[in-house]
Amino acid sequence: MNLKVEQNHSLSIEEARQRIGNFAELLGKHGLTVTWTGENEATVKGKYIIVEIDAVVKVSEKAVVIEGKDPGFLWRNKAKEFLSTQMAAYLK
Repeated sequence: MNLKVEQNHSLSIEEARQRIGNFAELLGKHGLTVTWTGENEATVKGKYIIVEIDAVVKVSEKAVVIEGKDPGFLWRNKAKEFLSTQMAAYLK
């Protein structure tokens, strides 16, 4: 099962990419490896606390989508809440 979080935005794709880049820096400070694999796509890998993270971030003209490995029943809602809240804040 995959975890998918989508956040719509009204920014230019360049601005959205820059802001998600800032969010990626935050993730890096928490020990996660963020690698841009294309102009509008990145992978996020690593372990945060006890949760293994393996996800892809895609930036488009209207939304940012993070899709990756489901962290399991105990962490699923917390992961969705964290990602949704952070992406909304960065894409304002």
